[in-house]
Amino acid sequence: MTLKPLWALLVCWSPALAQYNGLPDKETLYYNIEWRLITAGKAKIQWLDVPNKGWQVNLHLESAGLVSKLYRVDDDYSANLTQAICAQQVNLSTHEGSRDRETKIGFDYNSHKADYLERDRAKNAVFLQRETEIPNCTHEIAGGLYYLRTLNLEPGQSTQIAVTDGKKSVMAKVEAQQREDVKTPEGVFKTIRYEAYLFDNVLYRRSARLYIWLTDDRRKLPVQIRVRLQFAIGSITLQLEKHE
Repeated sequence: MTLKPLWALLVCWSPALAQYNGLPDKETLYYNIEWRLITAGKAKIQWLDVPNKGWQVNLHLESAGLVSKLYRVDDDYSANLTQAICAQQVNLSTHEGSRDRETKIGFDYNSHKADYLERDRAKNAVFLQRETEIPNCTHEIAGGLYYLRTLNLEPGQSTQIAVTDGKKSVMAKVEAQQREDVKTPEGVFKTIRYEAYLFDNVLYRRSARLYIWLTDDRRKLPVQIRVRLQFAIGSITLQLEKHE
C-alpha cells in the first residue's frame, strides 16, 4: 500500500478577487485518510496569504496504524504561488518506506521552463533532473485544488486547467458532475462532485480516477477527496475532520 497517488491529489488577479471567489487569507484543513475501511493516515493542508507576494500552501502527510507499520509515510510539501495561484517554487521532502528524497521545482515564466531536481538523500546523489516546457501560468497539485475553488462550475460543465508535477505539463480536464450530500467527521455537507482527469497517462501513468467534493456554497471547502485505484488496490479517501 502506498499513499503516493494522493499527490494525485487541484490573467493576474488581486487577493481581493480571490477573496470574492471564496479563498480565505488563512486556512488549515485536517483530513482522515481511509483505505479499505481502516484509518491509513492523516493529512493537514495550510493556506496562507503572503502580503505583496501571493500565496503559500503547505501539506503534511503521514501514515497511521497498521499501514504505518507496513509502509511508513512522512511527507512535507510546500509551494509558493503568485496572486493568480500560478506555481513559483515547490519543495517536497519525502520519507516513504526506505525512500528518503528531497525535490525542488522552480518555475521561470519568462523562459517558460520548470526545473525539476530530485535528490536521494540516503545516497547523497541526484536521482532525477529535468527541464519542462510550461505555459504562462501553471498550477502544481495543491495550488490546483485551491484554483478549482475559485471556479463556478455547475454540474454538466467542465474546463481545462494547466497542471504540472515538474516532470510533465498538461492541460487537464476538470468536470463538475453532480450534487451530493457528503457525511464526514466534520458533519454533513451539501456538495458538488468534481472529477479531475490526471491519471491514465494524462499527468500520471497509473490507472485511476480522482474525485473532489467541494461544498455547494461560497466557501467551496474540499470536504472529501478520493483516488479510485484498480480493484485489487482499492480507493484512498480523505475526509475532512475539522477546519480552522
